[in-house]
Amino acid sequence: MSVRFDCTDPVERAAGLREAIAAVRRGELVVLPTDTVYGVGADAFAPQAVARLLEAKGRGRNMPSPVLVGSPDDLDRLVDDLPGLARELVAAFWPGGLTVVARHKPSITWDLGDTGGTVAVRMPDHPVAVDLLKATGPLAVSSANLTGKPSPQDCDAAQDMLGQTVAVYLDGGPTEAAVPSSIVDVTGEAPVLVRAGAINAAQLREVAPGLREG
Repeated sequence: MSVRFDCTDPVERAAGLREAIAAVRRGELVVLPTDTVYGVGADAFAPQAVARLLEAKGRGRNMPSPVLVGSPDDLDRLVDDLPGLARELVAAFWPGGLTVVARHKPSITWDLGDTGGTVAVRMPDHPVAVDLLKATGPLAVSSANLTGKPSPQDCDAAQDMLGQTVAVYLDGGPTEAAVPSSIVDVTGEAPVLVRAGAINAAQLREVAPGLREG
C-alpha cells in the first residue's frame, strides 16, 4: 500500500524521507518533487527496481531512465573522460535543469535500459530531492507520468497516474512550471542539445558557444 507525506511540514518531511530511503533500499519506487516536474525513482544499481520503474510508466527499454545525483562529485564516480566543456556546463547550471549525457564507467554494472554505454545525469535544484539523493546515492528517475501523458506538476497528478505501483509519495507542493530539463549530449566532439527545456539554447551557448542543436 502506498504512503504519502506532506514535505512542506517538517515532521512529515523527515518521516517521508526515512520511508523513501527504506523503500529505495527494498527495491521499491518513490515519487519525489524536483525543480522541473515530479519524478519517479528507483535504485539506479538495482536492475529489478529499474525494470519496475519502466513497467510502471509503460516505457520500453529503448527509452532508458536518466539518473539523478545529490552532488556534482557523483558525476566523476559515474562517468569517464568528461570533457572540460561539460564540466563548465555543470558548474554553470547545476543544481538545475540541465541533464548531461556522457559515457558511464565500464565498471558500472547497472541496467537502465538500452543506453549504448551512456548515461543521462542531472542534479536537481530541490531540497527534498537532494536530501533523498544524498542518503540513497544515485537514483534512476524519470518523470512521474504514464508514457504519453503530461509530466506532473504536483503529487496528485503523479499519484493519479502511478497509483499503487509506487511505495512512497513525497509531496513537496506544485512545481513552478511543467518544463523538463534540457538535455545536452557531450559524448561527441561538440555538445549537442538533444532536448530544449528549462535552459534554452542561448543560455547554454553563453558557456558552450559551439553547442549544436540535434
